[in-house]
Amino acid sequence: MLKGYLRQDGRKGIRNYALVVYTVECAHHVAREIQYPFRESGAHVIGFHGCAPNDYANEMLQALCTHPNVGAVLIVSLGCENLNKESLKNVVSQSGRPVKTITIQEANGSRSSIAIGQQWLKEQIENLQNTPTVPMQMEELVVGTICGGSDASSGITANPVIGKVFDSILKQGATAIFEETGELIGCEHIMANRAATPELGELLVKTVGKAKKYYMKMGYGSFSDGNAKGGLSTIEEKSMGAYSKSGNSKINGIIKPAIAPNTKGLFLLDVVPDGDPMFGWPNANDNAEIAELIACGSHVVLFSTGRGSVVGSAVAPVIKICANPETYKQLSEDMDINAGTILEGMETLDDVAKKLEDCIVEVANGELTKSEGLLHQEFQLAYKKFDTLEPGCLPN
Repeated sequence: MLKGYLRQDGRKGIRNYALVVYTVECAHHVAREIQYPFRESGAHVIGFHGCAPNDYANEMLQALCTHPNVGAVLIVSLGCENLNKESLKNVVSQSGRPVKTITIQEANGSRSSIAIGQQWLKEQIENLQNTPTVPMQMEELVVGTICGGSDASSGITANPVIGKVFDSILKQGATAIFEETGELIGCEHIMANRAATPELGELLVKTVGKAKKYYMKMGYGSFSDGNAKGGLSTIEEKSMGAYSKSGNSKINGIIKPAIAPNTKGLFLLDVVPDGDPMFGWPNANDNAEIAELIACGSHVVLFSTGRGSVVGSAVAPVIKICANPETYKQLSEDMDINAGTILEGMETLDDVAKKLEDCIVEVANGELTKSEGLLHQEFQLAYKKFDTLEPGCLPN
């Protein structure tokens, strides 16, 4: 049995955070100053740096501000940017959450805005700390997964462990999301064989094909120098390792950032923009994709790494699964699960999968991940463009 925070829409969160949201980079400093005294009390900063309008950014912020892990929202605006702060405030208000907007140009500048924001945030955090919890079932949990800093051990230990955990929690009625179509190149027909419908199978192949074309136009694939130095030879080899995170269960649908699955099951998150490249890399860094997983409803994100990564995330906790025993020795204070023991012959995939599933339950019940304990709250939101989902992507 889990415990959660009940929201007006019926969803339950495993955290009860207050968000401070900047609507342009010009308001970022003020937002950070408002949040800083409360960063150990559940206040997180997210936002959009751009001034030019972008539908993707609007939709991402709306989804994140109404995420079940969020209990209150403070919007910090400069005043002349294009992001639709009024629409964002209305969406948050309609969700039943307390929300306030501070416009720096109308609040007599930075110092005044910071004082107003800190007073409001203090009051909201005190209220959130008194919020009662309610029983929550595994079938109400949404779990996302990503890999970063991959090496040759990732596809042998940590990623297959996540796949086993996905298969287990899916049997219990949970929802699972895997992503990064640019790192599934070569696996599309294998995925298609797992599709819930023939139509979805064709769309899975098409989605990975879109990613391949996008990277070809950019002139560089989703393969880093660090991957090569870690023993990975090709994008196909990296893809097979990344693909193993999805497990062996039936794939129920395809979603895009800020679109939540419409039913229980396993979903592929397509993070590669539609159309010709306009804004740059679809995976500028791991935190951009973590944010997209969270915007699709993930309560918690499973992050596998072979070379090592220390990032966490705003809005939802990140559980680190270390694939490489040598990396774990170097970065144990940042890692939650050591899957390197599999390479050392000390544990099996099933042994470590059991530890990871237990860890998910503990984190869902309030135990802090290593990155949470270190106050990691990284967040990245860039420009992107997406079309609407094609018919057949979601179950009827």
